[in-house]
Order: sequence, then structure tokens, then C-alpha cells
Amino acid sequence: METNKRKALVAAGWAVGDAADFLEMSEAERQLLDARTQMAAAVREARVISNLSQKELGKRLKTSQPRIAKIERAAPDVSLDQLIRAFVAAGGRLDVQSKSDSQKSAKRKSKTAGKVTKRFILEASASK
Repeated sequence: METNKRKALVAAGWAVGDAADFLEMSEAERQLLDARTQMAAAVREARVISNLSQKELGKRLKTSQPRIAKIERAAPDVSLDQLIRAFVAAGGRLDVQSKSDSQKSAKRKSKTAGKVTKRFILEASASK
């Protein structure tokens, strides 16, 4: 939204925010939603790179094509476990690292040429 338009709306008494603000989501809920949507996009990307149809990926996971479509759009009834299993079955590689591990691995060359890799970096910090 344009800055001027946002300022005018706020001045007129309107609340401006995103869907997460409207739903009053906590920071943890926002992060979980972001992780789910990124993982769903990664499933689709891995499937396309691996030249698989949704039906073929469904066969690998012993599920249906409509279920794969739900996985790829991060439907509410799709678990993180299902997202991860679908990503790996589509040819992706999941690499969970701590912040210090990710800095070390950034210096190394990847040994997984031709594979899709998403890195989910977990960082613990003390809240103030």
C-alpha cells in the first residue's frame, strides 16, 4: 500500500495491517504459517524440477492427486509431517541447521548438485 494512502487511512481512524494482524496471530503462529507456506512452495518446486506430476508424487506417497494439490497449497488439514514427506519424496533435501552450522556450511560447496535444498535455520534467542 502506498505510504500516503496508509497515512490517510490511519488519520481517518482506520486500522491498517495484514491478515495476520486481523486474525490477531502471535509471532509463533506467524512463523508457523510462513514455514508451512514456504514448505508447500518447496514441495511444488521439487516436484516440478523432478519432472513429476501430482499423480506420480501421489503414488510415491501412497496418496491421491487431490491430496498432493492440498499439500502444495498448505491446506489447513495438511500436517508439517506430510509437507516434509512430500518434499523428500519429490526429490528435495531437508537440511535443518543451527545458526552457527549454517554459517559454516555457507563456506562449503554443495554436494547435492541438481537437487532442491531448502534450509530451515533454527535460531534460539532470549526474549527481552
